[in-house]
Amino acid sequence: MLKRTKVSITREKQTRDYVPERTLSFNDEDAEGIMQPHNDALVISLLINKSRVKRVLIDPGSSANIIRSRVVEQLGLQDQIVSAVRVLNGFNIAYETTKGEITLPVNTAGTIQKAKFYVIKGDMRYNALFGRLWIHNMRAVPSTLHQMLKFPAPGGIKIIYGEQPVAKEMFVVDEVVPISTLSTLKDPSSITEEGTK
Repeated sequence: MLKRTKVSITREKQTRDYVPERTLSFNDEDAEGIMQPHNDALVISLLINKSRVKRVLIDPGSSANIIRSRVVEQLGLQDQIVSAVRVLNGFNIAYETTKGEITLPVNTAGTIQKAKFYVIKGDMRYNALFGRLWIHNMRAVPSTLHQMLKFPAPGGIKIIYGEQPVAKEMFVVDEVVPISTLSTLKDPSSITEEGTK
């Protein structure tokens, strides 16, 4: 006769009571003060060529850094645009042909790094877009949930806070209310079968 014994093993989970130095992480405290719930993009302001540029989109989905030609003109740097025609494709197969490219110093919380931008003439809701190239060079970790961007610097971890109200304003969907021609007419009896008299 064979005797069977049931043995159960409980595995203890190892937890870390500390975060190693220079680790980039986010917690619930980082989300304090953020309007919740939200689905906002990460929009910041920073210094490009020593001028504060607002409405800058941080987009990990983009492989390129993009700047509007109007912004380059306002910075007085049109003569520094290097002619280079590239076709940038969007998610909806729409494309934009670049006017050229320009390399500019970007000051992010005291960390200055040169970034290459593709200059486009077309209209977009933001003044510049920083894609993976800039994010990776900065070794930055963006969080749309926490509306912030963290990156390592010699003095420790630096934080750039998003401008959530600006993001909400930029990406708001306007409701279009059609105006009835009847409400603009003073005399409704002036309507015929073909329209107005």
